Amino acid sequence: MIFDDTYFMKEALRQARLAFDKDEVPVGAVIVWDNKIIARGHNQVEMLNDSTAHAEMIAMTAAFNQIGSKYLPEATLYVTLEPCLMCCGAMYWSKLGRIVYGAQDEKNGYRKTTGSNNPFHPKTEILHGILSEECAQLMKDFFKRKR
Repeated sequence: MIFDDTYFMKEALRQARLAFDKDEVPVGAVIVWDNKIIARGHNQVEMLNDSTAHAEMIAMTAAFNQIGSKYLPEATLYVTLEPCLMCCGAMYWSKLGRIVYGAQDEKNGYRKTTGSNNPFHPKTEILHGILSEECAQLMKDFFKRKR
């Protein structure tokens, strides 16, 4: 089996579908270290009544606990939606090695606030657009159901 960005984004999409099924905004994340998933997360804002309970935050907390460190320089975070500015701050301080996201978020993504400025750690590699159509469609389906 090939473990590449598409494979791991599919795993993040599985997490997003868990959120969707729980009537949460369908965002999912996984964190990979040494080609293994060490943490998973999906949005739990409604369930926990916590506006900070984003998929990325939950996955990062699980990863810190898994490896016993506050930094993740060898890790890649896969998330189905462009991170918001709050999550970018946490990603900056965690010193993630790579961040890979699927769909762009015109309304709440970091680029809306930062423009062309990079809010991530200077050593962090950013890649976007992996399975972007699938990630975006899940969001569209969710909000269509809400209307």
